[in-house]
Amino acid sequence: MSKPTSAHTGPTPPASLDPALCAHPVFSDLHLLTLIGETRSYTQTARRLGLSKATVSQRISALERATGVPLVRRTTRAVTLTAAGVQLVEDTRPAFARIEQSFAAVRDLASQPRGLVRLTAPVALGRQYVMPMLADFLSRHPEIRVELDLNDRLVHLGQEGFDLAIRHTHTPPDSSVAWPLCDTRSLLVASPDYLARCGTPACPEDLTRHACLVYLRAGLAASSWTLTRTRRRQPTEQVSIPVWGPIKANNSETLRDAALAGLGVALLPDFSAMPALQAVVQAEPDGHPARTSTLVTILPDWEPQGFFGARIYAIRPWTPQVPRAVQCLVEFLRAGFADVSRDWPGRPRPGQSDIPR
Repeated sequence: MSKPTSAHTGPTPPASLDPALCAHPVFSDLHLLTLIGETRSYTQTARRLGLSKATVSQRISALERATGVPLVRRTTRAVTLTAAGVQLVEDTRPAFARIEQSFAAVRDLASQPRGLVRLTAPVALGRQYVMPMLADFLSRHPEIRVELDLNDRLVHLGQEGFDLAIRHTHTPPDSSVAWPLCDTRSLLVASPDYLARCGTPACPEDLTRHACLVYLRAGLAASSWTLTRTRRRQPTEQVSIPVWGPIKANNSETLRDAALAGLGVALLPDFSAMPALQAVVQAEPDGHPARTSTLVTILPDWEPQGFFGARIYAIRPWTPQVPRAVQCLVEFLRAGFADVSRDWPGRPRPGQSDIPR
């Protein structure tokens, strides 16, 4: 007697699984829901997954039909999860985290590091230093791809799906893993033309009579600059000086260019000021002798405090395992910044003491 045949020719789903789960790509949609719970944004979720917002919306609607209950509340101002959505995300997030870690561990078994690294960095630092380093890094690691986001906004790494951030800060967040790349300091600079017209400040109080080019952070400009001076066997002096000027900007390269144009005194991080502290010869079109366009430091004995960070870090959200591609990039950046920062202004040369005078 011949055995009966089944109309089902594919693998038989485990008896413990609801048939609805096997008939619908619900697992990928559940992962999508966990990302919405993390980002609170259809736009950011779509960007992280390489999908359109319409596709994200359609898949959430399909998931809600599969569960029979609303999972997401979406208004013109916010995206939030319903109580059922919160429960589903809390129950499934650990499993997806373990899957992601397992996949990363298996991928790292390959002989060459590979995969996508999403990196964010400040605009000036990224343009001047990170991008040139990445060109060399990618030539050495052809299986690694990098998405570089240049942004002076302080992005949320977890919510926006970044693997790594380059941050110029005093203290990295406790919730992240931070690798120091190099120390940095702030400088007061101006053009020789401006100083010839308006005079060179001899003490911090003189800045009140000068045009000061002020950095905007989160839409707010500092109303004062704080400076300290440390001299051997003397207590540290600190002064806070009110500042004003014709232009404010949220990018240090823009302020550097404004200082080069003779608009005033700029407070800049050393890495942004450095290119302009080296003389640039520019030929005059009318045949006159070449002129030099540069910046010079002022009040070198005084150290600006509290505005820009004291160190550059590579920062990533904490996870039990660091992907090999991320680890390779961090090691490359550490070596790269150690090399280029030797030329930044104020660095002790071999045999030169770094003790403040």
